[in-house]
Amino acid sequence: MSETGLGRRDMLGAAGVAACGLALTACGTGGAQAKPNLKGKVLAKTAEVPVGGGKLIDDLRVVVTQPTQGVFKAFSSSCTHKGCKVSTPKDNVIRCACHGSEFAADTGQATKGPATAPLVSFQVRVEGDGIVVA
Repeated sequence: MSETGLGRRDMLGAAGVAACGLALTACGTGGAQAKPNLKGKVLAKTAEVPVGGGKLIDDLRVVVTQPTQGVFKAFSSSCTHKGCKVSTPKDNVIRCACHGSEFAADTGQATKGPATAPLVSFQVRVEGDGIVVA
């Protein structure tokens, strides 16, 4: 006896493969970030970024820090663990409110997990009173 359509066994097998695919998709790390092209973009004014702290630029998904007087750094504001937005830096630490990861405000390196990868960094320079992506 031959069937021209899919049998019950074939349908169950296809459903199982689809379910496994969905489960594997949900297991992604969420940390991989593409680096947007922000070259020439003014991120903030120098006076807006306190020493030892920073400023979030929400629309660009960037955080600007001033670890020491006159030294400015810029990083993605998306945590490398699961992509949550980081909080405004304080005491030279960038923190992720979702899972508690911490990053150094001068290098973007992960200093406390669960994140292990550094924040995506941007080269910046000061032009007048503005902090600009180089």
